[in-house]
Amino acid sequence: MRLTVFWQRMADHFGEAYADTFARDHVMSELGGRTIHQALDAGWEAKDVWRAVCASMDVPSESR
Repeated sequence: MRLTVFWQRMADHFGEAYADTFARDHVMSELGGRTIHQALDAGWEAKDVWRAVCASMDVPSESR
């Protein structure tokens, strides 16, 4: 998954204004106690981060 697709999915689910805030501030156990930005900066694949977001935030299956 390209980062542009990842960020579009984040914006679609959380709204454009909140997606980046969520990604910077919300620490997720599914990401090893990291935020989304920290996980991506640490080399996590965007598809794996998106899967963690989906699992943690109950993203509807049609949006996954």
